[in-house]
Amino acid sequence: MPVSKNALIRYKTIDSCLRNRYRRWTLDDLIEACSDAVYEYEGKLEGVSRRTVQLDIQTMRSEKLGYNAPIVVVDKKYYTYSDPDYSIAEAPMTAQDLVRLRDALDILGQLSGFSGFGNIDDVVGRLEDRLNVAQNQERPVVIFDRNDLLTGLCHIRPLYRAIKSRMVVQVRYKSFRAQGASSFLFHPKALREYNNRWFVFGFREGWRFVYNLALDRIEEIKECPSRECTDGPGFDPVEFFEDMVGVSRSEYDCPVCVRFEASAAEAPYIITKPIHRSQRILERHADGSTVFQLRVIVNYELERMLFSMGAEVRVLEPQFLAAKLRDRHLAAYRVYGQ
Repeated sequence: MPVSKNALIRYKTIDSCLRNRYRRWTLDDLIEACSDAVYEYEGKLEGVSRRTVQLDIQTMRSEKLGYNAPIVVVDKKYYTYSDPDYSIAEAPMTAQDLVRLRDALDILGQLSGFSGFGNIDDVVGRLEDRLNVAQNQERPVVIFDRNDLLTGLCHIRPLYRAIKSRMVVQVRYKSFRAQGASSFLFHPKALREYNNRWFVFGFREGWRFVYNLALDRIEEIKECPSRECTDGPGFDPVEFFEDMVGVSRSEYDCPVCVRFEASAAEAPYIITKPIHRSQRILERHADGSTVFQLRVIVNYELERMLFSMGAEVRVLEPQFLAAKLRDRHLAAYRVYGQ
């Protein structure tokens, strides 16, 4: 049952009044208190009607919101709680609330084997114990796609902590192309998961452009609590990722229009799972094939995604992307066509 903000203010006010055992509360007193509270929080001068407060008391007494408040009338005039220790803030959860929480805990439980959330088993267990939710031995019904063999997940928590506290970290990192690891100071700004791999974005000290590190290539992280992160040259994570698929881009990349034709067999999958938020349908042909358009930065992840669709997709524009994919397919043909 949705509850308005003003109603919540009134419920809280009535609860506060009735918990005050040093005063006897008439209906008029409760109306005045609710009107004052609504004015204080919302700036509304019209006050609260007698009928509204009467309905509020009726709702608080009922199971509608799970309060079941023990509101009684003494001497046919004064309102109070029959239980002096009662408060709506301490109201027990309803059976429906517990079912919803159980569903949420089941989903959280799917992260229990994920080292980036190392103590979540303990958190879930304490929640279940506190709420008296029975521990079922049922199989989960929500399954996350995760790679238990993926390395580097242990770095998520320290990096998250560093980002939140604006702390510089010293990183020892070895890329796939490097002969050995290098150490440098890093100003982390955002964590991103893509295709079951995690990356951290930020600024390598002394470099002005956004730098991304794959967590599975980080060998060591040391916090530098005496160093505070700089803001960098106007880095906004939401804006940074808006025009791209995946995680790869350079300082000079700009979005372009990408048009491609998908076969009748592939088009429904692309329609129901868009490659990017900018995806649009330009044409639908009689044979079921469909022409799509994206406005994105052309990067490695986009090329790889389109290439993975094989002969079911043909890039029409831009020509440089079509040429790259043609070369990839020719190279694959030479591998398999021998």
